[in-house]
Amino acid sequence: MNAVVPAVEATDLHTTAWLPPLPGNAVAEILLRAFAEDAPYGDITSATLLPAEARATAWLVAREPGIFSGGEVFTAAMLLQDPGAHVEQLTADGARFAAGERLMSVTGLARAVLTAERIALNLTQRMSAIATQTAQYAALIEGTKARVTDTRKTTPGLRILERYAVRCGGGHNHRFSLSDAVLAKDNHLAVLTGGDTTKLTAALAAVRAQLPHTVHFEVEVDALEQVEPVLAAGVDTIMLDNFSNAELVEGVALVAGRALVEASGNVNLSTIAGIARTGVDIISVGALTHSVRALDLGLDIAVELQ
Repeated sequence: MNAVVPAVEATDLHTTAWLPPLPGNAVAEILLRAFAEDAPYGDITSATLLPAEARATAWLVAREPGIFSGGEVFTAAMLLQDPGAHVEQLTADGARFAAGERLMSVTGLARAVLTAERIALNLTQRMSAIATQTAQYAALIEGTKARVTDTRKTTPGLRILERYAVRCGGGHNHRFSLSDAVLAKDNHLAVLTGGDTTKLTAALAAVRAQLPHTVHFEVEVDALEQVEPVLAAGVDTIMLDNFSNAELVEGVALVAGRALVEASGNVNLSTIAGIARTGVDIISVGALTHSVRALDLGLDIAVELQ
């Protein structure tokens, strides 16, 4: 196994965010499922057309500018098909790149490189698209105290990769799963209180009392009248859902630092700057992961017959 991955220093990034490595076992599990789908009984095209001993050198090349994410995934995909391949990351995750720039290189068995090509491209194209789009959102709120976060609107089975890509773009992660924090939304509250809003504070306080001190407690509200009853229960974060900017300003003033304030709903590239200026702490954006267009990356290959 031969992979060269540069250390990611803050100076390499368009942002100073630290990028922890992806868990190798989770990446391997995703790739094994992907290859089982794409080549369940091998790649008969490469096996038929290419001599077994043929070797190839290939480069992952950007067809358009963006921010890179997925070097570890590209490397692991190639090494799964050819453990003896030499893979080098030429552009660090989180770094900007220009059209025409080489992002990765791989030298190994030609059959293996071509078998891994589509899976490696699919994942790095999506991850780099998420990183690039996240950076666009993050740039629009620079100078405010707000941070942009993702949501659980991710591709099933790929959340760990997509969440990592958000960090590559200078964004932050929300709770990873339903197991990580309490986030009571409108439907939860309707069931919890039986539709009787006068019971809201007591019901939420009873929930708060059951939780370990390490568990974060967030509650979504859709009207300013709910802010005080929710805060009285001692929540950590209050989510103002689908509020106008004027209502967000009022909501932030009502909370007055007693909890973190998250804005959610109707967030896009045209609206996020105005939302950030209302004074909220967090802006969650489902579009970071649920509606990106794959970035145009390609694999340029040179095959050497031996």
